[in-house]
Amino acid sequence: MGDARGHVPVLSREAVELLAPAGREVLVDCTVGAGGHAEALLQAAGQQAGLIGIDLDPGNLRQAKGRLERFGPRVRLFQANFARLDDVLRQAGLAGADVVLADLGVSSSQLDDPGRGLSFWQDGPLDMRLDPTAEKTAADLVNTLAEKELADLIFAHGQERYSRRIARAIVQARRRGRIERTVQLAQIVGSAMPGPVRRTRRGVHPATRTFQALRIAVNDELANLEALLERLPDVLTPHGRVGIISFHSLEDRRVKQAFARWARLGVARLLTEKPIRPSAREVAENPRSRSAKLRAAERMR
Repeated sequence: MGDARGHVPVLSREAVELLAPAGREVLVDCTVGAGGHAEALLQAAGQQAGLIGIDLDPGNLRQAKGRLERFGPRVRLFQANFARLDDVLRQAGLAGADVVLADLGVSSSQLDDPGRGLSFWQDGPLDMRLDPTAEKTAADLVNTLAEKELADLIFAHGQERYSRRIARAIVQARRRGRIERTVQLAQIVGSAMPGPVRRTRRGVHPATRTFQALRIAVNDELANLEALLERLPDVLTPHGRVGIISFHSLEDRRVKQAFARWARLGVARLLTEKPIRPSAREVAENPRSRSAKLRAAERMR
């Protein structure tokens, strides 16, 4: 299911099985990316189904358009934030959705593009915006936040225990000149780590959590996820199903709590008591899937 640019939809088979799109009419892929999950949903749904694909990144939408072209007018793509899913559906003239899927991970094409500044493995501008028209970049945060604000951000969004040391090193480094490049920041973060920590993180780059924290902050990812979760019960049709694939505990915790709250209120029933994880084979074929967790729920009447 991968495309020429390396996109591999995570937990695709499991998502289709849980969401059961066969016989459904309105499918929504909140993070359509290169179209892998959308393609799988449409193939399983049948000719009566249409799909709304949403993404912040116009580059992703171009990839999805090419991949899904054979489905013709059954597919409509929107550059939008999934936090406003209800607005997108109204714009499409739809009252609700029978199936909603959201893969919260960053796509391979975005990670592998040095110009996006999402990875420390290749040098690029310290950008990290998923929506390239957004005003705030990671460089803006790194170079303007006070030391305490920066430490709090890295701790809260990256769960980085050495956030204070990292923030202090960043502030000291930016006094010598603006921090503009990904490799530059990764080196600063690495230098702030105690030597034993750098040797014991078992292949995990010392800048991983700091980069995660900055990306989440730049794109307001947690607030957008919470807004989506708030709207979903009203968007889903009776017996409509939602699946959300998360990649770190900050996301998964919010999804788990929202689904549990719906179940207590009788709004929905859980389709996954525990999250579905990728198989060993999938992780071997696509190492970026290793931290993925899929949770699903069904809207009740």
